[in-house]
Amino acid sequence: MDKQEKRNLIARRVASEFKDGDVVNLGIGMPTLVANFLDSNKQVILQSENGFLGVGPAPEPGQEDPDVVNAGGQPVTILTGGACFDSATSFGIIRGGHVDATVLGTLEVDEEGNLANWMVPGKLVPGMGGAMDLVVGAKKVIIATEHCTKKGEPKILKKCRLPLTATKEVDLIVTELAVIEVTLSGLLLREVAEHSSLEEVQEKTEAELIIPEEVGVLK
Repeated sequence: MDKQEKRNLIARRVASEFKDGDVVNLGIGMPTLVANFLDSNKQVILQSENGFLGVGPAPEPGQEDPDVVNAGGQPVTILTGGACFDSATSFGIIRGGHVDATVLGTLEVDEEGNLANWMVPGKLVPGMGGAMDLVVGAKKVIIATEHCTKKGEPKILKKCRLPLTATKEVDLIVTELAVIEVTLSGLLLREVAEHSSLEEVQEKTEAELIIPEEVGVLK
């Protein structure tokens, strides 16, 4: 699979997690792709922390509006009935527990559900953004990430090494190889991609996975 195929697989699988009526925040990067795979039979309301409710898919080329962008500065659309408001209201929604799920990328995530996704020591970063508020305020935290780094090193660890964004807040991890649920007992393997295997997933995961009797297929 090439990089885009991996990203689309992850985004499509994440999109299937939402229920009708859910308010969902999509983080910067790969998570924004989830908007393109939402079930048209469900009303999933997308929230962007820079002040939108009712964010739609990316606009067609040439139809971008420079005044309608998500928190990452990418052009988006606003669905009929959508709303715009200031950052104070936006973060009131997040901190008030009104977001049903947030989808974020990551640098590292570990078996306790700890998340490190905002900085690498010694490297210049623009800031922590809204991730720290989202992981605490949202009812469900989903991590959408490639299974390994560009160097082939695992991102799913026994213990995060980078500065943490939040502790014990991650609920679900979706990669191009697997769907993994964070439980009190550890990381439960829910699905393995049809192009992968149990052996490959464990080999590329530093943390020890809990393997149930029946494992679903990610496709």
